[in-house]
Amino acid sequence: MSHDTDKLIRQLSLVSYLMAERRPITARDVKQNVEGYSEMSDEAFARRFYSDRAELVALGVPLHSQRDEFTSEELYTLRSEQYFLPPLELSDEELAALQTCFYLLEGKFAYAEPLRLALQNLALGRPGFAEAHTATAVRVEVLDPDYSPEMPGRLGKLEGAISKQRTVKFDYWSIGRNKTAERTVNPYALLNDNGVWYVVAQDLDRKDMRTFRVARIRGDIRFATRRERDFRIPADFDIDEFRGRPPWQVGEILGEARIEVVGDTAWWVERTYGEVGRVEDGVFVTPYSSIPLLASWILRQDGRAIPLEPDELRREVADAVRKVRAAHEGELPRVAREAAVAVENGTGDRPAGPVVPERFAVLQALLAYLLAECGDESSAEIQAQELIDRFRIPEDALEEHLSLLNLVNFGGGCYTVYAELRGDTVFVDKELYGETFRAAPRLTPLEARAIRLALEFVGPMIAADANTPLERVRRKLEETFGEFELAQTPQPHVDVAEEDLVGKLTDGIRERRLVEVEYLKEGEETPSTRMVEPYALERRLPHWYVHTWDRTSDGERSFRLDRMRSARLTRDKFEPREGFEPRGLRDSRHARIWYSKAIARWRVERGDARALSDGAAISEAPVGSKEWLLGEIFSYRGEAIVLEPEDLRRDVASHAKALAQELGVARLRARA
Repeated sequence: MSHDTDKLIRQLSLVSYLMAERRPITARDVKQNVEGYSEMSDEAFARRFYSDRAELVALGVPLHSQRDEFTSEELYTLRSEQYFLPPLELSDEELAALQTCFYLLEGKFAYAEPLRLALQNLALGRPGFAEAHTATAVRVEVLDPDYSPEMPGRLGKLEGAISKQRTVKFDYWSIGRNKTAERTVNPYALLNDNGVWYVVAQDLDRKDMRTFRVARIRGDIRFATRRERDFRIPADFDIDEFRGRPPWQVGEILGEARIEVVGDTAWWVERTYGEVGRVEDGVFVTPYSSIPLLASWILRQDGRAIPLEPDELRREVADAVRKVRAAHEGELPRVAREAAVAVENGTGDRPAGPVVPERFAVLQALLAYLLAECGDESSAEIQAQELIDRFRIPEDALEEHLSLLNLVNFGGGCYTVYAELRGDTVFVDKELYGETFRAAPRLTPLEARAIRLALEFVGPMIAADANTPLERVRRKLEETFGEFELAQTPQPHVDVAEEDLVGKLTDGIRERRLVEVEYLKEGEETPSTRMVEPYALERRLPHWYVHTWDRTSDGERSFRLDRMRSARLTRDKFEPREGFEPRGLRDSRHARIWYSKAIARWRVERGDARALSDGAAISEAPVGSKEWLLGEIFSYRGEAIVLEPEDLRRDVASHAKALAQELGVARLRARA
């Protein structure tokens, strides 16, 4: 057997023995009775036993130890009520909604397999629970813009390093300097923020905490040493401190800015940025670390945000407006030929596999499922394909998995199960102590992280499907996580207003009822009221969208939910329009936009622009509304230029002139 296989047998047998004894046991007891230890020397046993205990604790197995006051020996215990899932209070509707969550995310979510295994455990023994997704899921699309074929493999390697607390090395592309260099880091946590994956780590070369965008890692992620553990994550580390910061607050805070927000824009600003600033009498007060990036946000608001303080911010905004006007009134920039597309990895290696559940966790869940299928009988027959599909076990590895479980014992030759593959059928015999493992084990930290991330991605849809507040579903789930802390996984961000909107729009889609929405469009100071036929929801990270037929404007329209002030489900029903399949920006125009070398790399990284040979970039952007285009162009402070069509180019120039006049008035207000 391989080293890993031997270790799995030892660990599973150690868990079995501890639970069977139901008393504190010594290391000597373990060495004498547990499969895999008895043949070891005392030195090898001490090393292996310590390593196995540490790994089991990291997997969420609540293995406790205390010193005997009389003999000074270490005593070990594992209580079954802490090992198995507690009675699950989730309703069938809530569990079905979670299954829908998996359906929505499969193939687009790096943690899909740990999520699958977690749901298998949560559903074990639930009579009548259907794995089929609910009808609502068909009308929801999830798009993760940071997802790529390489991403799951990178996340999987970083997950392993965080779990084992191992130092890693990787080549990292610094987009600001446009250079790639090797970094040596202690990874503390993974974070998905606004649809982008980051690893928060201690940079050993720079002796500082840094946040690395996972998509900018190049080549392989390698362990830096051969040790079993390189560092310990500090007890006071809190991943939430690195989350939710807008671009202008990344880095050392330099001061506090005051920005007047016009009309109902104040409502939207308070809802969107209330956790990183405050609104006082129509003035948005926010700390900042970067004047240029805060200026970009102001300019994107298209005149609805006016800088008051500091003077440096007002000058930055005014200079940017002048630069935008000059760029759109002057001659067009020279457009170089497109650059050759570079292969990101450059190594020719196949991408690593996705984030997969720990093999120990798969075997735990498989054992529980086999015994549950036996029920009160002593044996059962299961189709092999069912196990392959349910647990994602490669067909040629199923027999090995079953053989491993056959070797798990409670000490003294008492085994748990005997399972044998004969043709297409698995024959299961429950052994003497098999009843002990008939229940599902608690979730591992990785499975718990998968659930938390899934709630972050599509939580409001789960709440809408289950007719249950998301906070209540989350609270019930976290009771199943066990006693371990998830300090490396952010709490799901629950936006009650967004959850309510998703719920009402979901009801409208399901029941084909008209919905009246109050919507604050980009470029406007007050919301407008629309009567819409809702057809589909889309989760395009970090935002939710609803695709509709807008009866008010008599056309297809898509609305971003964070700009929707309210939604009211009416009693009036509608018949779906024949042949109408809503999709965003169906009738949009396209603008050809040039980006200077100063910002081109960021645009190319987003995937919607192409690099040019001189370092600039170009894109053909769909323009759903002129207001969106104006905000987009102004936010780049003169580094983005509309090349065509000519009328949109003129619109940008004339708008810059009007905005410059508005800023002149703002200077008078600031002085007053």
